Amino acid sequence: MNVQTERIFLNELPLRYEAVRARSIALAEPLSEEDCCAQSMPDASPVKWHLAHTTWFFETFVLERFEPNFQPHHPAFRVLFNSYYNGIGDKHARAQRGLLTRPPFADVLSYRRDVDARIMTLLAHPFADYAYTELNNLLELGLQHEQQHQELMMTDVLHLLSCNPLKPAYAETPRLVAKPAAEMEWLSFDGGVVQIGHDDQEFCFDNEMPVHRQFLEPYALASRLVTNREYLNFVESGAYENPIVWLSEGWDWVQTQQWMRPLYWQRNDDAWQVFTLHGLQALNLDAAVTQISYFEADAYARWAGARLPTEAEWENAAIQSLNATDNPTDSMQFFGHCWQWTSSSYSPYPGYVTAAGALGEYNGKFMSNQYVLRGSSCVTPDGHSRTTYRNFFPATARWQFSGIRLAR
Repeated sequence: MNVQTERIFLNELPLRYEAVRARSIALAEPLSEEDCCAQSMPDASPVKWHLAHTTWFFETFVLERFEPNFQPHHPAFRVLFNSYYNGIGDKHARAQRGLLTRPPFADVLSYRRDVDARIMTLLAHPFADYAYTELNNLLELGLQHEQQHQELMMTDVLHLLSCNPLKPAYAETPRLVAKPAAEMEWLSFDGGVVQIGHDDQEFCFDNEMPVHRQFLEPYALASRLVTNREYLNFVESGAYENPIVWLSEGWDWVQTQQWMRPLYWQRNDDAWQVFTLHGLQALNLDAAVTQISYFEADAYARWAGARLPTEAEWENAAIQSLNATDNPTDSMQFFGHCWQWTSSSYSPYPGYVTAAGALGEYNGKFMSNQYVLRGSSCVTPDGHSRTTYRNFFPATARWQFSGIRLAR
């Protein structure tokens, strides 16, 4: 991207910045201040913390770098709202974010308004040509980072409300009813050498690079996601009590955590229900099953006589489907339904280089004991998905909108 193009992009950034930041506030509007302060488990964060941390990101990595005579909004916020950046300094313990009753919610909103105003002033400031690339990259990373937290806000709120015996709804609007699931077909893909990864022409996270070659054996991928109906057959077959279909560590989790069904499923009399952002709903048998751990996805695939795809298989199939005029991607549910577990461990691509400084901690240091998920979910912000996107979670994670696509 040349300097002139970067200048044009920076001229468009204020509108994009305002839109992304406003969406975070809009997502919090249906919630009470008590909702926004609570933390339901160590892996989740309060909405108030998400709103503060995304603001901390812009203050720490953009304002501190570019604002003349920078002064922090509040010196204590540097520690309180640091997530995992050891290069920045001390952090408040993740599992204790729900104890931060102070600063109050109103002060977090004031923090956002202050940083937003200072970012807008910064964007109106003339810069030397050499600074445009760095400023553009940091602002775009900050916006993409906030969109990641918008999705986390929804998954964390869902878990929080599910813990309430009142089973309150985040939003009263009835959820959309899924269309009857199409018959699952096996789509064949040729083997051979394929290119995987992002070409860096537009934004991507560093873990999506560089473009590299991988060899694939011929394989087949399911034409759609596994449905609640199909997974219910797995549940009712007694699979959660059958060690044969489980990985050893997965079986240990099933036993110790007493898993018997997906996270938000429950049975009332003879009816299956599921807790959603719209409250307790009848289980829609034609919708894609979600809130599934890697262990559950792997066990289901074994039970069904299949396996999970590798991330290279998934990406190759998604790209071919995008380019096929007679096979629209949305009909195959690659995007917008749930993240799809792959059998690939989260590790660096050949030639991966960790970014310098604290921002190098964004992705690279998590390349251990995690599995890659591909696609996007029903709570992923618009414009935040692509074929090369690499999401990642531990094998035990269930509170995300994660599901299953079969391969063989």
